[in-house]
Amino acid sequence: MALRILPFRQYSDHDVVNLYSILDGDVNDATTDSGAGDAGVWVSVTSGNFDADPITYQTNSYLGKTDYPFVGTTEMYPEVNLRVTGAISGMHPLGVTLYQTAKNDENGEKLLYNPQKALESQALLPGQAVPILTKGIVTLAQAAFEGPVTQGCYTPGSGICMSHTTAGKITGVHRGRRRVGHEYPFGHVLGTGTRSNVGITTDQFSGDYLVVSFDCS
Repeated sequence: MALRILPFRQYSDHDVVNLYSILDGDVNDATTDSGAGDAGVWVSVTSGNFDADPITYQTNSYLGKTDYPFVGTTEMYPEVNLRVTGAISGMHPLGVTLYQTAKNDENGEKLLYNPQKALESQALLPGQAVPILTKGIVTLAQAAFEGPVTQGCYTPGSGICMSHTTAGKITGVHRGRRRVGHEYPFGHVLGTGTRSNVGITTDQFSGDYLVVSFDCS
């Protein structure tokens, strides 16, 4: 599932940046996939040139057939030029993505042709600006952080910083430590828990979770 961030969250809309899209190579193929296009990925800026046009039209096969006679160009797909990708250790992230970016729904149908389905799936199309939360309280599913919540580095009050092994994920910092190597924590753990299925209904967010407070500003 492409949602690493759970429903419980507290934040102000003033702390959400709506300027950047994710790199084309980070886009998930479907909303059922899990990858760099997930919601709940911690990102950093790779292209921040505000002198460039905010949106340009590109040649993108996702649009379908564009090489019609007499049209004169195949550059018909609008994309936001400012870009982000998953942050890695040593980086101070811009924030965490609140929506996923994906091409298709769970049935392999293009979300391009079904904007209502995209809205219901909390999904954006390739090239669209993804909302990035820079400050607040969020609940993160297991796919958003390294290791189980039973690790000592995830006790309440512990710090969080970028993972040393996987771009876009965070890891805990043992309570009392103010820095790890050359990086400083940008938030802390408020609590941990585990979700489990109840009855015959499958809980898409089942597993360990963290509640973290952070400030990337």
